[in-house]
Amino acid sequence: MTDTPAPLRGTSLHDGVATRLRGLVFDGALLPGEYIDEQSLAAAWQVSRTPLREALKVLAAEGLVELVPHRGCRVIELTEDDADALFPVMALLEGRCAFEAASKADADDLRTLQHLHEALERHAAAEDIDGYYRANHAFHGAVQALAANRWLDRVTGDLRRFMRLMRGRQLALPGRIAASINEHRVLMDAFVQHDAARAERAMHDHLMAQLAALKKLRRATARGAAPAARSAAPAAPTRHARRSATPPAT
Repeated sequence: MTDTPAPLRGTSLHDGVATRLRGLVFDGALLPGEYIDEQSLAAAWQVSRTPLREALKVLAAEGLVELVPHRGCRVIELTEDDADALFPVMALLEGRCAFEAASKADADDLRTLQHLHEALERHAAAEDIDGYYRANHAFHGAVQALAANRWLDRVTGDLRRFMRLMRGRQLALPGRIAASINEHRVLMDAFVQHDAARAERAMHDHLMAQLAALKKLRRATARGAAPAARSAAPAAPTRHARRSATPPAT
C-alpha cells in the first residue's frame, strides 16, 4: 500500500479505484478483517475520498468488503463454514466449465491450455507456492473462458472472487503441490482426448481435493504444527485479533 501508482483520471475514476482495491484484496496486501485506511490510499493514489468511497461501495456490493457503521470499511473474513460450503459449489461449477471447455476446445485452445499447464509444471517443480497459485488461477480462468457459456461464466466468476480471498492457502500443506499437479495432468489428458465427462470429474475432484487439503492444514495448525512453506500466501489473521484492532481514522 506504499507504492505510488500513476494518478487515476477520467469519468470512470471510481471504476479504476475499485480495480486497484480488488488487486490489493486478491494479492493479500489487504488482509481479511483489515480496516481500509481511506486517507492513506487517497493520498497515495492522488484521488479524493469521494471516488474511493464510491469504489468501496462497489466492493461492498460484490461482497468483498463490509461497511462497519462509525468505524469504516474492512475486508471480509471467510469462516471455516464458508469454505466448507463454497468449495463443493465451485466443484460443481468448475466441473461444468471443464465439461463444456473439453467439448468445444479446438487445437489452438488446447495449445493455450498446454502452455498454461507447462507454467504450472515449472512452479510445481520449484515448489513455488505463490507462482503455482497464480498460474493455477490463470489456468482455471482459461477453462472458464473456453466453456463460452455466459450464464455459467457469470455465476462462476462471481464465486471465484471469494475463492481468491483464500489465495490457495491449502497449497502450504506439505505434498499438496505435488498432488495438485498430478490432478492437473489428469485434467489436461482429458482435454486432449476431448473427454468431456472425464474432464468434468477431474475438475470436480481437483476442487474437492483442495478442500480436503485445507481441512488437513487447519487441523495441523490447530495442533500447533502448521507446516512451513517456501512461499506461502499470507495467513489469515484470527477473527478476534482483527476485530480487536483499532481501525484507522476516517
